[in-house]
Amino acid sequence: MSDDGTMIRSGAESVTRTLEAVWRLESARVIATLARYVGDLDWAEDLAQEALAEAVAKWPAGGIPRNGGAWLTTVAKRKAIDEWRRRDRLDARIAILAQELDTGEQSSDRDPDRDRIDDDVLRLVFISCHPVLSREAQVALTLRVIGGLTTDEIARALLVPVATARQRIVRAKKTLSAAKVPFELPDATSFPARLGAVLEVVYLVFNEGYAATSGNAWMRADLAGEALRLGLLLADLMPGESEVHALLALMELQASRFEARSTPDGDPVLLPDQDRTRWDSIQIRRGRDALARADRLGVGRGPYALQAAIAECHAVAAATAATDWEKIVLLYEALGQISPSPVVELNRAVAVSMATGPATALMIVDRVAEEHDLAGYVLLPAIRGDLLLRLGRQDEARAQLETAARLTNNDKERAILLAKIPLAETGKEVQ
Repeated sequence: MSDDGTMIRSGAESVTRTLEAVWRLESARVIATLARYVGDLDWAEDLAQEALAEAVAKWPAGGIPRNGGAWLTTVAKRKAIDEWRRRDRLDARIAILAQELDTGEQSSDRDPDRDRIDDDVLRLVFISCHPVLSREAQVALTLRVIGGLTTDEIARALLVPVATARQRIVRAKKTLSAAKVPFELPDATSFPARLGAVLEVVYLVFNEGYAATSGNAWMRADLAGEALRLGLLLADLMPGESEVHALLALMELQASRFEARSTPDGDPVLLPDQDRTRWDSIQIRRGRDALARADRLGVGRGPYALQAAIAECHAVAAATAATDWEKIVLLYEALGQISPSPVVELNRAVAVSMATGPATALMIVDRVAEEHDLAGYVLLPAIRGDLLLRLGRQDEARAQLETAARLTNNDKERAILLAKIPLAETGKEVQ
């Protein structure tokens, strides 16, 4: 750190890693703040990218700012003001902002919006879930802007082709612009109409953090942490909504296992092999308390509450064998009734395999394969391969595991699947 404490000098490789980390952690906040200032999401993203490019050029020589997110935001605002000046559209509000930046009243290491950044991100979530957009477009756009997911990752999360995901995002931005949607938090009366999409987005962002669909990291704790933060904000904002507390409960309970889900080197540790003493007991208690709050509202358990109840069954079990698998099966059956999906059925099959054995579970999986087009979904052959191994059908198991290994875009998951193939060759049962 330099004498004034504002810049950290380091090698080029270290700067690159730091910049990548800053962008991963701060991009949603930067874009949300810029969107509020310029009133255009597409332009806000472009400005953020331009600021990132400037950081790539300047940080290796000049050093790393103490507050990288604030630096990016300030540079992007300067670029916006420069463009407004070129367009001769510098109104009074922007003139004040320009004067502040030009006179250096705000240091690039001190984020002037830090007290409101949480509101900016939440505001952008609600804007992206505006009723003028279809539900599919709402979810795709928010995953892109808030979650920072790539188009490929969004396509996998939504089980749609990449081209479809890309088109949804592009059209969503154009629709918001054409409808001149204001970039401000909507009136509280508008919250319920958008809540379903908002919760779905937060849930999908958390899922990507819990089990990354691509790259060489088993988990993305930054994404999961952002989803948890948004969940806490929503619980404060809408304390009377049962499913808000239920989603928060689900995320807390799932996140409680993070420390045990990987080795110090980042290699995956699957549920049966996890050291449950490393599960975060405080986070488990918070999750169970949130689920209890959801139940006290007395409207019955919705999809997130049922999933939280499933997570609670795992959280209170001393070991995999001691888990109440029959209760989990019943919870999945209830979930399938109110929120049917092939993914729910596949997860139910896993629970059934633990409760009653792999034969019945395999019939469920095969029925899902017949009724749904899941040709590119890694979970289908992965689960089917495990069940076939347990049934002693080694050749079929090997083929399914090889297919799953080809389908996954996550290096860690691929290693897990490939490690099971020798079990098929030796006839050992998968655990």
